[in-house]
Amino acid sequence: MLFFGFSSGLPFLLVAGTLAFWLKKSGIALADITLIASAGMTYALKFLWAPLLDHWRLPLFYRLGRRRGWLMFAQLGVVASLIGMVITTPANLGAFIAATVGVAFFGATQDIAVDAYRIEIAPIDEQGALVATYSLGYRFGLLTSFALAATLADHISWPAVYTLMAGAMVIPIVANLLAREPTELHSEPQTWAAALRFSVVEPFVDFFRRYGFVLASLTVLFILIFKIPEQATIGGIMSPFYLDMGFSQTQIGTITKFYGVWVGIAGTFLGGAAVARWGIWRPLLVAIVICGCSNLAYLILPSHPGNLVAFVFVITIENVTLGFLGPPTVAFLSSLVNHEHTATQYSLLSSLVNITGKMLGIFAGTIVTTTGYSTYFTITVLAVPPAVVMYWLVRPRLERHSTSSRSPA
Repeated sequence: MLFFGFSSGLPFLLVAGTLAFWLKKSGIALADITLIASAGMTYALKFLWAPLLDHWRLPLFYRLGRRRGWLMFAQLGVVASLIGMVITTPANLGAFIAATVGVAFFGATQDIAVDAYRIEIAPIDEQGALVATYSLGYRFGLLTSFALAATLADHISWPAVYTLMAGAMVIPIVANLLAREPTELHSEPQTWAAALRFSVVEPFVDFFRRYGFVLASLTVLFILIFKIPEQATIGGIMSPFYLDMGFSQTQIGTITKFYGVWVGIAGTFLGGAAVARWGIWRPLLVAIVICGCSNLAYLILPSHPGNLVAFVFVITIENVTLGFLGPPTVAFLSSLVNHEHTATQYSLLSSLVNITGKMLGIFAGTIVTTTGYSTYFTITVLAVPPAVVMYWLVRPRLERHSTSSRSPA
């Protein structure tokens, strides 16, 4: 899980924050940067092809098993797409964007396979340890693809940096070859019509059937809201923001990732420990509030441009709260999944939890150009109160459902 986390984390910022550095240095306008970096929206749409990973045998790759075969396919696709970005460069913008979307598509496919693998490899009471270990690897991937990449870019060309990033994918590819396949068994439909219904329709119908229309709808609405502040700042807006605040690429990479990744790891293990101690619900509420409100810390930097102490303080707040939010979120979404449709349902839920904030991030460049950075960060925090209201609507209903579903009746 450590190496699979690295595999998932590496491409994520290469089509978002790190990509924004490359585009800004190439003279691309801010509004266009956030639009191009919205290739990361692919991650929020991964539920559209997730049924394939649950119910379709991938030729040749299936020799590794259902989960590891798809993961290998996605890992090789990430490598090929990164090389495509190196060959085209922003000078050939159309082809470059196509390669960028390729990285995002195969990166999202990786996430589908890894999440399904994690859920099927161990029971729910052991998921906390797997999530924490996966998160550690994920942050090492972010460290490599952002901090190391941004620092290297001050000394070598961006195509050379992305070539090195493609080479780093060899590590998780080897880990995949050495891993064992989950023993989870899946139903195999006998006809094409049955396969289409079982793999595409049934996972969505099953969720509403198990929880009922009202509870399922409230849960979906809650999922759509509570991570808006986090996801709205993950896209292409942050790298230009830090540059505009007077910091160099090396300073940004060193503080946000070389330092920030360890602070984030501490936050992740705090979140994992909280889930182990108090269960999912209490840590989730605390995480929603502190993570959402942490975006207000960004308002410090415009009044302290180039101030490294202020920068370190803001990054500390950001990474501790983001890290803390991870384990309760993953544990919450995992608890809603039916193992018969692991990949599809978890992909759908994890897509929904990210898509609203990512959609706001697409327009971040336009909002900032019109009203300024401070207004944008303030807008992201407005999602916190309705998220808390939805939390109190959903929690007692899901707890009652969980209790009744475990009863002998």
